[in-house]
Amino acid sequence: MTLEIALTLTVIAVTLVAFIREWAAPDVIALTVLCAVVALGLVDANKMTDVFRNEAPLTIAALFIIGGALEKSGAVDHIGRVLRDKLPNNTRMAMLAFSLLTAFFSAWMNNTAIVAILLPVALGLARSKDIPASRLLMPLSYSSILGGCCTLIGTSTNLLVNGTLKDLHMEPMSMFQLAPVGIPLTIAGIGYLAIFGPKLIPARTSISGTLEITQRTTPLYHLLVSDQSPLIGQKLTETALFDRANGIHIMEVRRKGARVMKSLKTLTVEKNDRFLIALHRRRGRAAKPDALFAEIGAQVLSTVDGIVTELVVRDESSLIGETLAASDFRQRYNCVVLALHRNGVNITSQIANEALESGDTLLVITALNNLDDLEATRDFILTDSPDDAPEDDATPRQPAHHIWLSWGTLVGVVLVATLTDFLGGKDGVWPWLPQIPIHYAALVGALALLWMKVVTPRDAYTSIDWQVLLMLYGLLGLGMAMQNTGTARWLADSLVGLARGHISHEMLPGVMLWAIFLMTLLLTEVLSNNATAVMMVPIVVKLAASLGVSHWPFVMAVTVAASTAFALPMGYQTHMMVYGPGGYKFSDFLRVGIPLNIICWITACTLIPFIWPFYPAG
Repeated sequence: MTLEIALTLTVIAVTLVAFIREWAAPDVIALTVLCAVVALGLVDANKMTDVFRNEAPLTIAALFIIGGALEKSGAVDHIGRVLRDKLPNNTRMAMLAFSLLTAFFSAWMNNTAIVAILLPVALGLARSKDIPASRLLMPLSYSSILGGCCTLIGTSTNLLVNGTLKDLHMEPMSMFQLAPVGIPLTIAGIGYLAIFGPKLIPARTSISGTLEITQRTTPLYHLLVSDQSPLIGQKLTETALFDRANGIHIMEVRRKGARVMKSLKTLTVEKNDRFLIALHRRRGRAAKPDALFAEIGAQVLSTVDGIVTELVVRDESSLIGETLAASDFRQRYNCVVLALHRNGVNITSQIANEALESGDTLLVITALNNLDDLEATRDFILTDSPDDAPEDDATPRQPAHHIWLSWGTLVGVVLVATLTDFLGGKDGVWPWLPQIPIHYAALVGALALLWMKVVTPRDAYTSIDWQVLLMLYGLLGLGMAMQNTGTARWLADSLVGLARGHISHEMLPGVMLWAIFLMTLLLTEVLSNNATAVMMVPIVVKLAASLGVSHWPFVMAVTVAASTAFALPMGYQTHMMVYGPGGYKFSDFLRVGIPLNIICWITACTLIPFIWPFYPAG
């Protein structure tokens, strides 16, 4: 072992610990790793920018924009709602139908976007059909992962592996090269969930799911403090309006036509102040409107529709690490928080001083027509769709043809990349037809949507998950260091040398395939799936060379295994999105996810050698 290899292994070890212990955001860790390998001399400073030549992040960004167009046009949401309305009151059928729908769309769109779109639809189905929300949300997350294993563009991991192969000057994957293993894997996984899910997944519900639908909707009152009101001159905190025990929640304060953006504890009531309030208690009766308004001398100007709903804190939310009090949550989002759900526990006291974490679920009261604004912040996953809000003539609606333009663009990108790869090039049916790579086709597709005004430039930038892109660029530096220093070859030779002492030559490739899949699966449960893929691909390519076999079985094993994190809620971002709304506990994922991991392991490792032989003919 050389000094450079030892330093690279040290960087890998520190990176693993940093991801597991969550020392910083994933993109910060990854970019720090990129700078570290340059500082340690493992990558030449002049070649540091080579990571930006990798096409995977560009492809992913373009596909984020296309996926954003599908999301904005309501294409997926509409189909989900039709399915919700047509399904019978049967838990197993609902699980099967939603799982199949999710898996299909996830093969073409980002997993996170699919779950964000279908989450409120699934919760709506759970409420309308009297099905526990937990029985639908875990299959929703799992199916989004399984569907992503079916195509090249199904997940960012697949594209990253493909980009890494190109960096290694090897043949890239085609659009549907993963399908022969991904489709059987999806069928096996969804079959397992439909058959055993109703028994294994506990019947739990979200915080708001424990409320009757009549309790989830509540009127919000616009009040005007009259000249004769006894509140005038009093501190707001000492008045009946601040009585949370009676279910009185102040949503907004207006003075002289402008919103008051100060803490309620600092306000003194003045004549003609206007308040927007909700009267709601989770248990028991709230204050009676007529009696309260007469007591405080307030005039009701109007009422608006309000809703008790849940907001799931996104991975990239600006609120992470902030408390509700420090973030001015009420003023900033026009919401009042009633409770916080974290790790299977409902927190209802002193929540204003709780630092928010990714995956936290907030039970809030807000105006129904405020859901659109909440979704636009990108700080939350909504569990009620903005489409449930009353229609307003002033609210712009997406033209119906945008759905067809969005789908047409996605289909066009897939067909162009697939057909030119199959038919064009020097070995194709039509040698004169140029092979158009997926990154170019996707970029043209995204630009077409911008020119057709299906999305605006602002929408396009908002659709891109910049944290994912920056993390990919940083991690590519680690892969480069493993190649430059010979660490990948050293690890591969060490694994082969260790195995050769115990396993016959004929069985060695097969045993190593099962071991590599299991190792990748275990790593991806605690690491980012992209980080796992970047580390494992160079190793397995060298391992195949040491064994004298094709690299394809091992590359496919790594690609699939890096997207099969089912056992831990932190193993995949979509798990954290459904964790709070489903009312899950940590042990729920272990109970359901470990058998699914084993099914994927056995199914994939059985099929892969037949689809991609170790010793291909010719």
